[in-house]
Amino acid sequence: MDLALTKEHDAFRAEVRAFLAENLDEDLKRAGRLGTSVYADYDVTMRWHKILHRKGWLVPSWPEEYGGTGWDLMRQYIFASELSKAGAPSLSPMGVGMIGPALIGYGSQQQKEFYLPRIRSGEDFWCQGYSEPGSGSDLASLQMKAEDKGDHFICSGSKIWTTHANYANRIFCLVRTDGSTKPQEGITFVLIDMDQPGVSVEPLLMLTGEHIQNQVFFDNVKVPKENVVGEIHKGWTVAKYLLQFERGNAYAPGLYARLNRIRAGAAEEDQGTGAKLIDDPAFAAKLAEAEVQIAALEFTEHRILSSLAAGDPPGAESSMLKTRGTEVSQHLTELGIEAAGFYGMPFQPHYTAPGGPVPHALQAEGNLPPVGPERWVTAVPKYFNDRAGSIYAGSNEIQRNIMSKAVLGL
Repeated sequence: MDLALTKEHDAFRAEVRAFLAENLDEDLKRAGRLGTSVYADYDVTMRWHKILHRKGWLVPSWPEEYGGTGWDLMRQYIFASELSKAGAPSLSPMGVGMIGPALIGYGSQQQKEFYLPRIRSGEDFWCQGYSEPGSGSDLASLQMKAEDKGDHFICSGSKIWTTHANYANRIFCLVRTDGSTKPQEGITFVLIDMDQPGVSVEPLLMLTGEHIQNQVFFDNVKVPKENVVGEIHKGWTVAKYLLQFERGNAYAPGLYARLNRIRAGAAEEDQGTGAKLIDDPAFAAKLAEAEVQIAALEFTEHRILSSLAAGDPPGAESSMLKTRGTEVSQHLTELGIEAAGFYGMPFQPHYTAPGGPVPHALQAEGNLPPVGPERWVTAVPKYFNDRAGSIYAGSNEIQRNIMSKAVLGL
């Protein structure tokens, strides 16, 4: 892969920066700074989603025939890097980053024509129905049942840890259509309308006071067979394909941005001791080590993205990105807490999510300034939230098993 930037790439970077300067206002940047989850709040997500959609830059990696930009690999990476540097809020990946690519790869022509434009416009907001109370990393053990009724299925069961199910109008689900064979061979991938009778959502509140996760219950929900993606009983193939995209994100640009914020904070604040943490050789060494880890991850991403540009699927390499990306991210949260010092101690959910599901007394304080510098308000909430990074999308132990089999042949 040629990493040298051409004049055209330099001009493109300038174009992206000009666009961000014009469209990324202070409210959006504040939401990007104060996000403790991998996902921004729904209102912020959809506002930024629609701005990118109007520009035609929402789904740069999709084929042009489905609304993609036609950018080469380097332009896509420049775009992702500039978004991170500018502090843009994250988009919900369930639509543009998961079910969209899955439909492009396995959906019927009718499904592509109906759903893909609605994903791009934001008319449909998706959530993911994979994990169940007894089926997480061992996803093939899922038990949500789908009874065959001729031209439709009747689905019953529940899904858990379902991000943004309280906002979504559609969910893509793995359901059990055959319990008499190997677990992976009796699963079907279906699309379900969240607004129909029999679907209910219960919130799962985080320690940070945020409402991100949910449990979704399905009580005799009718799902037409035209909503099956791929073949009946062959949903495991579609699920694995989708997980490659969920796991194969570009982590490095965002990690660099976070590292730079930690470094800036350590250089500017003395935590009441009269000395700057950045001047501590031990802490400076930790920052340098983290930067080396991010650089190694970045070059790995370049190599894998180059394969994607040549038309190859992400494959087992996506497990490598997911494992290293989430572990480096967790390491940065630890450095963030160290740099925040006692400024990380106050519990301030009203400041990161005003009006959210926190006690009324705290909501009333939403207009008060934060205790300490704003950059450290999210240090501890981000630490807690990021503990899930090595668990979601398949635990990192599972990812290492995948790599050992598919890459090392063990």
